[in-house]
Amino acid sequence: MNKSLFKFYWGETLLEMLPSRALFLPKTKELFICDVHLGKAEYFQQNGIPLTNNSDENNLSRIKKIVKIYRPKKLTILGDLFHSKYSISSNLKNKVEILPKILKTKIELIVGNHDLGCVVENIKLLNHKKFKNLMFSHEPLSSLENETLNICGHYHPKLYLTNSTDKLSFRCFAMDINNNILYMPAFGDLTGGYPCKKSFKKWAIISEKEILEI
Repeated sequence: MNKSLFKFYWGETLLEMLPSRALFLPKTKELFICDVHLGKAEYFQQNGIPLTNNSDENNLSRIKKIVKIYRPKKLTILGDLFHSKYSISSNLKNKVEILPKILKTKIELIVGNHDLGCVVENIKLLNHKKFKNLMFSHEPLSSLENETLNICGHYHPKLYLTNSTDKLSFRCFAMDINNNILYMPAFGDLTGGYPCKKSFKKWAIISEKEILEI
């Protein structure tokens, strides 16, 4: 069934999965995204692979759009805001540092493996964060309490939908029910993905306005 969002409860906490590749917590009015990979085009250019630079503008524009719609008190990025410390231009650094002022909301970054060495102002850096029985991280965590849901990025989950003639790939939210892990879809336009395990419960991002439960 296609929807404009999917709601589910973990314990007493309501979570909303959005087709804009974001997760919203109405209780705290907090918006979550992951794996933006700003500067990725520049990184590839530095290594001799020609890519256009408009992906960063598209990603920043989409962030501004969803913040305008949901008006969160805080935007939390679950790692890999940047692709590499070597591809952060002064122009990109400035655009990121003024984001909290433009968005009129606080921004936190849970540091991902690609963020190591990246230094920006006006954004709070964390290793992970916890709210009630939810644990937010970049990579999946182990040894958590059974009733705790680990919400993370890093994996870039995707799935395939097929018929007799076509095979299409979609980003998705993916729930590892056996280990209480919810993997979020990569937010960045230039990010690839990894096929989910068959045992995962999945919600495919069909478009910016539609999400499909699988």
